[in-house]
Amino acid sequence: MIRPPAVAGRFYVSDPKELAREVDAFAAGAPGALRAIACLVPHAGYMYSGHVAGAVYAELNLPSRFILVGPRHFPRGEAMAILSEGSWRMPFGDAPIDAPLAAELAQACPHLREDPVAHEHSLEVQIPFLQRLAKDFQFVPVVLGVNRYAPLEELGHALAEVIARQEDRIQLVASSDMNHYESDAVTRIKDRRAIERILALDPRGLFDVVQSERISMCGYAATVAVLVAARELGANAATLVKYATSGEISGDYEQVVGYAGITIQQTPAHSTRAS
Repeated sequence: MIRPPAVAGRFYVSDPKELAREVDAFAAGAPGALRAIACLVPHAGYMYSGHVAGAVYAELNLPSRFILVGPRHFPRGEAMAILSEGSWRMPFGDAPIDAPLAAELAQACPHLREDPVAHEHSLEVQIPFLQRLAKDFQFVPVVLGVNRYAPLEELGHALAEVIARQEDRIQLVASSDMNHYESDAVTRIKDRRAIERILALDPRGLFDVVQSERISMCGYAATVAVLVAARELGANAATLVKYATSGEISGDYEQVVGYAGITIQQTPAHSTRAS
């Protein structure tokens, strides 16, 4: 199966040369030295959030194999969906799915169902960055439309179990924007509460604060699952690389979307940094 691009020419430019220039500008300084276990990056149009995603990717020493976990925005397809074979057609060429890794993950987490319908832009917008910055890039796509903690925790355990068995290094990527369509002031307050739980490596706390504070973080489920996995894989620190809102680009501060870029790693020193 070859999946055609869903948002090329809208969320990111479709011309390969122009796209390469854009990605290189957003990720200036790449490749970085940090061998993170996981990261959180946004998935809005590059005009709004590309500089946040690029700042994260510029920090990282990227392997060739990835598991991308993001939200299912639309009520179509399975609530926990995976694709286990084929490729995604992109401006830089076809991005191959890591079939053996996908098969292991699907076996380890029975909640996952094979489904091409559920996959849309939340993972697609990460692929040009990874094709450009990671040699021999291949990936496993997982999208989530579930709002219960137990299956997210089970997925996190399965992710950790499968990754721990691999000889190659696997990079976990959680794709999520933060609070949506409230004022810049309100969004920053709500986002700070969610970011605090992520920086504390607290998946249950993130799940609870999103629910109790009505934070419209579209990929919170993906972030919860990735946090569970990262902790099990030895993560003990997280760094806020960059935070922004769409108001900084559009000039509209009445209805904004927040974007956070975070790395999650194993390190003896705990630190947080905003830029």
